[in-house]
Amino acid sequence: MKSLLLNADMGESFGPWVMGMDHQVMPHVDLANIACGFHASDPDVMRRTVRMAAEHSVGIGAHPAYPDLVGFGRRSMAFSAEEIENLVLYQVGALAAMCRAEGTEIRYVKPHGALYNDMTHKPEIFSAVARAIKAYGSGLPLMTLATRDTSSIRELAREQDLTLWFEAFADRAYDADGRLVSRAQPGAVHHDPDVILDQAQRIATGQPLTASDGSELILTADTLCVHGDNEESVASVRAIRQMLNQLKERA
Repeated sequence: MKSLLLNADMGESFGPWVMGMDHQVMPHVDLANIACGFHASDPDVMRRTVRMAAEHSVGIGAHPAYPDLVGFGRRSMAFSAEEIENLVLYQVGALAAMCRAEGTEIRYVKPHGALYNDMTHKPEIFSAVARAIKAYGSGLPLMTLATRDTSSIRELAREQDLTLWFEAFADRAYDADGRLVSRAQPGAVHHDPDVILDQAQRIATGQPLTASDGSELILTADTLCVHGDNEESVASVRAIRQMLNQLKERA
């Protein structure tokens, strides 16, 4: 059993509109996926979030998305592969500038929302994201979804000479293939803190989850995503952090 890194989406406020409880979540995570301005955030929020992550020694990841502020990046958009490559590169570069200003650097890339989902089943989009990361030129890993069968995406990554970090979710329901159940479906997001903690522990210890069709599902992941946009979810983040620390002490 390997130790899971805990990650959370951060820096998703925009101007006076506040999204998430970053100050309460940041001390408990290992990795911060920082929005880069296309689905959320702005230059001021980006830099403040980078500074906060650096203060807590949290690894910083670029969280690029389709340019969809109204839809929070959760709607697929029609772009060519070249356009996707460039919009990802643009966002990574913007966050990299903020990191440089704060004396730190980007450690990985995790696409957001619809772009994240699209790249897991559309090889041309995955390749476009991979090319953007390679064009940036620092050998950054790409965070992607841990599914039941990851052989296809592993092969694409090998072709692009790209390192993958596989991610699982503590608070999302899965289908039989290990893909996230659409947020449009009832039960797609777990809200019960006990259910979230149990799912996190199962993923961390290699125990099976129950997929939406009732089948057993085992996910092999490098990192676990948590969300912290209300008091209950922040409490779940703390509980998961404590659980992971206890598992690490026993190992």
